[in-house]
Amino acid sequence: MAQYELLLPKMGESVAEATIIKWTKQPGDSIQLDDTILEIATDKVDSEVPSPVAGKLIKHFFSADDVVQVGAVIAIIETDSDSGSTVVVDNAQDSASQLMADSLQSTVQSSQPTVQNLNVPGVEQLAKPVAESQDFKASDRFYSPLVKSIATQENITTAELDQIVGSGAEGRLTKDDLLAYLASKGQGAKIVERKEQEAKSNNQVASKLPIQQTNQPKNQPTSLSGGDEIIEMDRMRKLIAEHMVMSKHTSPHVTSFVEADVTNMVKWRDKVKGSFEKRENEKITFTPIFIEAVSRAIKDFPMINVTVNGTQIIKKRDINIGMAAALPSGNLIVPVIKNADQLNLVGLTKAVNDLANRARNSKLKPDETQNGTFTLTNVGSFGNVMGTPIINQPQVAILAVGAIKKKPAVLETEFGDVIAIRHMMFLSLSYDHRVVDGALGGSFVRRVADYLETWDINREI
Repeated sequence: MAQYELLLPKMGESVAEATIIKWTKQPGDSIQLDDTILEIATDKVDSEVPSPVAGKLIKHFFSADDVVQVGAVIAIIETDSDSGSTVVVDNAQDSASQLMADSLQSTVQSSQPTVQNLNVPGVEQLAKPVAESQDFKASDRFYSPLVKSIATQENITTAELDQIVGSGAEGRLTKDDLLAYLASKGQGAKIVERKEQEAKSNNQVASKLPIQQTNQPKNQPTSLSGGDEIIEMDRMRKLIAEHMVMSKHTSPHVTSFVEADVTNMVKWRDKVKGSFEKRENEKITFTPIFIEAVSRAIKDFPMINVTVNGTQIIKKRDINIGMAAALPSGNLIVPVIKNADQLNLVGLTKAVNDLANRARNSKLKPDETQNGTFTLTNVGSFGNVMGTPIINQPQVAILAVGAIKKKPAVLETEFGDVIAIRHMMFLSLSYDHRVVDGALGGSFVRRVADYLETWDINREI
């Protein structure tokens, strides 16, 4: 008999940890190859961890709701093979703690070359001996083990950590955020103090506050009748709620509207959809057409493709378009098409269909919902003519496309104005007024509409 160490698998370049939702196999259960051992979650994506071997589950090293680092040993499986790793499981708790500590130390050591390549002043201080452990439980904010380790080495107090603006999901403080803060700190305390005050004034730290600490009164009495049903939010709905409140706290939202005549686009799709499906075995929807128009408009107005860090505007090189998708549960998820401007219409169609299908079946990889720079949401799929969407932080703009409706419209011809039946739709762009003014926001959404209105009805695909 051999004992196999089951590791938490790597789930994407930007994913360093996951939360255990539940164990589907318990100690003593027999396991076949590719059986699901447990379910895990990272931000918005739930995933299943299959067994790479057949055998018998011996031990769990973590419980439900525990946050586990990628690469950590999470369970022991006894196999019939003579090969494989062996571990001592007499004291499972001590073994798990030691394995987590080894994993964390390995992560810190492996991050050092990457940090040095950033040429950040003061980065050599990361080699200092580890200082006395700090009480991170005093903070309501979540910090990863790597961030805690660096903070301990640099003698950064929990109160000081709480003031640093995070650029991660839900405002989480990342390793790069902390290293950038340390670099600024090395240049003088006045710079850091000024940036912290500016960040506070922009409400950047709102993401670390519980939702109950908004302007709504605490413990507000709720009237319930005998027929009312109390439904507890699931984990994803809680995350969405926190993200939406944080976005409103962070960005002053402004929305601009444009009505577009998309008659040529509709007629073109009606003409090609049959032959396209036969040739590519894919249905072509309006979504890839919208994404292509957005990508072209972003190239014309690149300051829409930015994020904000305190008083810094970070202009993104890549154009990664997120498309909001409704799940069967009623929740929302935003898979991202990376480098959308580099794909032709066929490539966009395949990417859209693939991500949408896997989103509905909970098969998305965690990395496929990360690093979006602009978001598109199709409120028209629910019959709505327009919407005022909330910005998907840390982005600065989101475009909603409404339902396409036949309407009487005035057309200018060489023989004078006439009224004709046209396919019309509304586009609504919500944007962060800290960095996107009305001229830029209005010009951008108008340019998207222009690309849709001037669609070539004879275009080959």
